[in-house]
Amino acid sequence: MARLAAYHTKGLLEAGCDEAGRGCLAGPVVAAAVILPERVRLPGLDDSKKLPREDRERLRTLIKQRALAWAIGTASVAEIDEVNILHASFLAMHRAVAALTVRPRQLLVDGNRFDPYHGIPHRCIIQGDGKYRSIAAASILAKTHRDDLMQALHAENPRYGWDVNMGYPTAAHRAAIALHGPSAVHRMSFTLLRQAD
Repeated sequence: MARLAAYHTKGLLEAGCDEAGRGCLAGPVVAAAVILPERVRLPGLDDSKKLPREDRERLRTLIKQRALAWAIGTASVAEIDEVNILHASFLAMHRAVAALTVRPRQLLVDGNRFDPYHGIPHRCIIQGDGKYRSIAAASILAKTHRDDLMQALHAENPRYGWDVNMGYPTAAHRAAIALHGPSAVHRMSFTLLRQAD
């Protein structure tokens, strides 16, 4: 288990930011922003991609209970298709930061690029969800929230298997698109079917 850093810059109130769903063919992109106390206890905290679902759900509850502030932001499929997935991810992060009830003095953003948020400096950290607690916590909240959204979309339209693939480009998902055509929540700016399909 990785030992995650409590902060990047000592003495600054920092919010970790991460997104979920950038590589999906369907559904919104979801971001979270989380401000943690420096000495918070979150046993097993790590990058959401490294954790089984049960651990993510357990940590989701703890993060919401123990964070100084947390918030979720989303960008819709229409916004993804309009501005592209990278900028839609930044838009979702901006919305999460704007919804925080405590204003941070610095943002720790997972990845290597970000559209600056007015009035709050940021640091981009490659694979930051495996390095900093606040980013790992944001990755868990974003992932679990988006999974819930995809489960709800699956209940409305079960033909694409979103309860299993969460909108990611699995072979079964692409086969369902080939059979049924795209749904209203597929990202039309993405390559839904490979040329050989």
